[in-house]
Amino acid sequence: MKKTRHVIRKIIEGSIAEELGMEPGDELLAVNGQEITDIFDYQYLVQDEYIEVLIRRTDGEEWLLEIDKEYDEDLGIEFENGLMDDYRSCHNKCIFCFIDQMPKGMRKTLYFKDDDSRLSFLQGNYVTLTNMSDEDVDRIIRYHLSPINISFQTTNPELRCMMLNNRFAGRALLQVRKLYEAGITMNGQIVLCKGINDGAELERSIADLTAYLPLLESVSVVPVGLSKYRDGLYRLEPFTKEDALEVLQCIHRWQEKLYPEYGLHFVHASDEWYVLAEEPLPEEARYDGYLQLENGVGMLRLLLTEFEDAMEALEAQDPEEAYGEYDKGCGGELSVVTGKLAYPFLKDMACKLEARFPALKIHVYAITNEFFGERITVSGLLTGQDIIRQLQGRKLGERILLPQNMLRSGEDYFLDDVTVGDLEKALQVKVDIVKSSGHDFVHTVLGW
Repeated sequence: MKKTRHVIRKIIEGSIAEELGMEPGDELLAVNGQEITDIFDYQYLVQDEYIEVLIRRTDGEEWLLEIDKEYDEDLGIEFENGLMDDYRSCHNKCIFCFIDQMPKGMRKTLYFKDDDSRLSFLQGNYVTLTNMSDEDVDRIIRYHLSPINISFQTTNPELRCMMLNNRFAGRALLQVRKLYEAGITMNGQIVLCKGINDGAELERSIADLTAYLPLLESVSVVPVGLSKYRDGLYRLEPFTKEDALEVLQCIHRWQEKLYPEYGLHFVHASDEWYVLAEEPLPEEARYDGYLQLENGVGMLRLLLTEFEDAMEALEAQDPEEAYGEYDKGCGGELSVVTGKLAYPFLKDMACKLEARFPALKIHVYAITNEFFGERITVSGLLTGQDIIRQLQGRKLGERILLPQNMLRSGEDYFLDDVTVGDLEKALQVKVDIVKSSGHDFVHTVLGW
């Protein structure tokens, strides 16, 4: 097997590592005489008050450092590979996999299918358990790593094997019992496919998963994403308004049954179901503290709640005084760009801001996803080329506001590698990036 080198990328200023003379480029060889497999081995082994760290300097010299410190005190090291190991890819051929529905010619990293349990803790990724060994599960239990996020899809073993195209997918569900008995907290998701794991199968899955309450804290139900690139793939049909209403009725019925006993609503519908069914979003308390925001569960409710909080704060100010802080250099006319899913909510927010500040003019544009297909309505999958094409010739004002989730984390380019600079050049207008919260939306619109 290939052995990963643990090369130090950065030493935190004022840290133990800096005090001991460690430098970027040094390589970590062992802690307490044990070789390090990945970040979890490292974090577990450096917790103690006394540790011995073996490093190799850039000149090849090896140092054994004896360190006395506070329990859980960090050494102040960042590694070139944040996981300290290669990422593990998924070997399933899921009938609903979105990566299989992408066109050719995009950057290679977008085609990587991860199913790495370690990313479940570090980044909130969901894993199927099919690519985990018994040793992986034992390490989770030994280090008590929580929570782990699990893609269930169904608790019917035979159906799960079919949906994941993996003959061991049903057997992998046995790992859930092992994690539960070890006290590991979990969250789950079900990607719902019409006519396959919905209806009676969804009822069965929810009923089976309640056996893991309260350690299984939540289960989200999300509709399968269908792009226009499905030639040769398993035939899947889009959900209708009537389908969405049935899904919501099922979920709400289970919420009403479980909440009195557990104080958790447990099973949650992603925002798409409410929009498709043309039903109002649940109140904030129904989301149990927003356990599954990354799955689109409660994102719109949280956005609206934060927006209303920000607007209430503005009410305490004189309009002229509040608007006086607005950056006059940007002008009073701007545009907000979003996907079709969030459009009605952002449009309503923009109207409320215009009512509060009559000199402000906000255009809200819903971009149709021509790149992946019109059935993809979330803003996070919009491309720069679609935005440019659909905004050319439109009234934009002096600024365009884009949600941060349109861009790769920490970068300034879209899924199609169009950059923010490309967008500004093509449309001849400044682009401002808005973070995810409703407060940020208000403050960015006002130029604060």
